[in-house]
Amino acid sequence: MIIAPVRAGIYARISSDREGDTLGVRRQLADCERLGERRGWEVVERYVDDDVSAWSGKARPEYARCLDDLASGVIDGLLVYDLDRLHRQPRELEAFIDLCDRLHLTNVASVSGQIDLTTTDGRFQARILGAMAAKSSDDTSRRIQRKHEELAENGKLSGGGSRPYGYNADRLTVNPAEAEVVRECARRFLAGESIRAICSDLNDRGIVAASGGEWSPQTLRRMLYSGRIAGQREHKGEIVAPAEWDAIITTAASATIRATLDDPARRTNRSARRYLLTRVLRCGLCGEPMVARPRSGGQKRYACAKGPGLSGCGHIYLGADEAEAFVAEAVLYRLDSPEFAAILNGQQRSQPDAERYQREADEAQAQLAELADAYGNKAIGMAEWLAARKPIEARLTLARKQLAKATRTTVLDGNVGADSGLRERWQTLDLTRQQAIIKAVLDHVVVAPGRQGYNRFDASRLQPVWRV
Repeated sequence: MIIAPVRAGIYARISSDREGDTLGVRRQLADCERLGERRGWEVVERYVDDDVSAWSGKARPEYARCLDDLASGVIDGLLVYDLDRLHRQPRELEAFIDLCDRLHLTNVASVSGQIDLTTTDGRFQARILGAMAAKSSDDTSRRIQRKHEELAENGKLSGGGSRPYGYNADRLTVNPAEAEVVRECARRFLAGESIRAICSDLNDRGIVAASGGEWSPQTLRRMLYSGRIAGQREHKGEIVAPAEWDAIITTAASATIRATLDDPARRTNRSARRYLLTRVLRCGLCGEPMVARPRSGGQKRYACAKGPGLSGCGHIYLGADEAEAFVAEAVLYRLDSPEFAAILNGQQRSQPDAERYQREADEAQAQLAELADAYGNKAIGMAEWLAARKPIEARLTLARKQLAKATRTTVLDGNVGADSGLRERWQTLDLTRQQAIIKAVLDHVVVAPGRQGYNRFDASRLQPVWRV
């Protein structure tokens, strides 16, 4: 009787931490091929997870495919360089032993030495080696983590990573052409333009992202939020030190951008963004914000909405086109006036330092993180944690409010005075830019009830409440 050769697969893995004498994938595959030849096994499949640590918890797609092929009979043998290439987590080893039991799988061989998982002694040996590998990986992980913390605290680069936009391949020196794009994006965002609008413009102009592809809102937001472009080193999302590379924008501009992106009030639905006076109009009867409510024929209008989840009275309506034109003209007239310019200049001279408020917010966030660690390590109890958390959160909220107030008029830079040209440029501005300018000047507009039987636009119903 002719016995069919074992149809074997080879599993190889190399992890990104380069721990110990990490073996390259090519060497693992070559040594396993030779082992298969010596045993007379036919290698029919190869499974390679490159740059994935078995201890990291990240998905290993090729490992999962290997197990599926064993279970379905695509392969009936497995070759590995060492069992720790296959798994370093004890729970994975136990799952693999269970699979071997179910399949009556005995054809498992390793280059570094034979372990028979079908015997009690073999399983005991595998578990001991697995525990040792787990401890080694855990120790390495702690060393790497501490090394990354030290590098961050000293403002140094760590590891590899893709080239950040605005910098050259060394990730240290500024790329002049891209740096100009970064500054432009920062200026436009600070002036109130939306991430999506800036992104669309960059793509229309053929300006590619660092990856060589088109810009996405997520990519642009990540770049603007990053402390890197302000010459600041981050670690786990927190700014920890001045960086060794040059800044592209100022720390003050970066602080304002981060505070703006963190503001929950920015999260509005897209349909509301098509209306200029979203979050500006308030009902003159109940005081609730009016929302966009188009007529059935498609005519734009605002309404004090009533219904499930809505707290309005439902009695005030206002046509959108005439109201938006009136409010825009009122804002432009105010910005043109010399009196307004004098008021604004006085406010800007007395504005507190945005960097100071950003620093206070960062300190409060760091204190909350330390407090959470203390609770997690059982250094303090729940009651102590709750008592200490409340005043820190209050300081954080206050610092963010003060930061927003300190930088509120940034959007008006270059837009004040009759010679600014804003009136001539108004219709060419993106809707989000127009909204930002209006909200920098105007706190809200109270909409009074209309006269019964009078269907024309009545400007006397609109009562502006100026912010500046």
